[in-house]
Amino acid sequence: MTTSSPDSPGSPDSPRSPRSPDPVRYGVIGTGMMGCEHITNLVHLPEAEVVAIADPVESSLEWGRLAAGAPVDAHADHRDLLARDDLDAVVIASPNHTHATVLRDALATDLAVLVEKPLCTTVEDCLDVRARAADRAALTWVGLEYRFMPTIATLLDQLATGVCGTTRMVSIREHRFPFLVKVGNWNRFTENTGGTLVEKCCHFFDLMRLVAGGARPVRVMASGGQAVNHLDERYDGRTPDILDHAYVIVEFDNGVRGALDLSMFAEGGRYEQEICVVGDDAKLEATVPGDTVFVGPRDRSGPHAVPARSGADVTYQGFHHGSSFVEHRRFIDCLRAGRPAEVTVDDGLWSVLMGVAAHRAIDEGRVVDLDGTRVLPARR
Repeated sequence: MTTSSPDSPGSPDSPRSPRSPDPVRYGVIGTGMMGCEHITNLVHLPEAEVVAIADPVESSLEWGRLAAGAPVDAHADHRDLLARDDLDAVVIASPNHTHATVLRDALATDLAVLVEKPLCTTVEDCLDVRARAADRAALTWVGLEYRFMPTIATLLDQLATGVCGTTRMVSIREHRFPFLVKVGNWNRFTENTGGTLVEKCCHFFDLMRLVAGGARPVRVMASGGQAVNHLDERYDGRTPDILDHAYVIVEFDNGVRGALDLSMFAEGGRYEQEICVVGDDAKLEATVPGDTVFVGPRDRSGPHAVPARSGADVTYQGFHHGSSFVEHRRFIDCLRAGRPAEVTVDDGLWSVLMGVAAHRAIDEGRVVDLDGTRVLPARR
């Protein structure tokens, strides 16, 4: 959207500007499973209105129309959507490997941008996006919505009280179902996803870094492979190459250590995710699904359970326990108030970097050292 005069639709003085009480007008690029999830969340938000959608696949556009439940303009090319003058914000939910290209076009506008995780599939593309976003006045937000899940958000709230003392360790277990079917099964190949530890686990590396107080990851160790899932599938004669299980350890420059335990053939468990944070003074435990956070002090004062944040005002739970709904509400709040994004391009970059380093550790059978955003070569 280009602002050409004080009376144009996107200008601060316009009656339909993002800061007005009128709904924020969204375009959604990519109307597969996650794009339609965003559309459905937005339909349930009175502060939002889905005006246009874009996807090169006609069947996906039809899904988007159905999710919107009302007439929307549909485009086969995302550039046609971005050229409109009646939008305030855009959601990018296209396949991972298209993010870098779509973002280059979106960041050249003055639209607020929410891009689904992962930010991009490579560190190089993430750095390019960071450079392009640096001078924008418009909001640029990365969709790492797990931090808004009720139990995880409550765990982070408790951590912020200082109840744990000095944080020392964070462990995250995800035992879940295999990757779902996507349009064209693009998510069956590392070249399209960035790899399982980027595509799926950037959420968890983001949470590790949050728990570590925003510290910088400096060392990554990992072991993983493809043992069960998708081995009998063929696409143009190719067998999927995505990992289905892994252990990853991340060391941060402030001494915090993080561990990830991932299995994507373990859907029979009680919980899909379990998060534990251990400090000098206490341990915090949260599960997804769940409705409480367990606080276990070391001083024998007695463990207790803290109710998870109420979701009474979340009118659509969706795939992620209401977190996408909360994410959009906070995105809109930041857009209207002129505040910076709560989930930044840098957050997206670091979460991808840790996943890339973990894949490198597995592929090369070594500990991977990081120097800022650079993965260092193996020691000789």
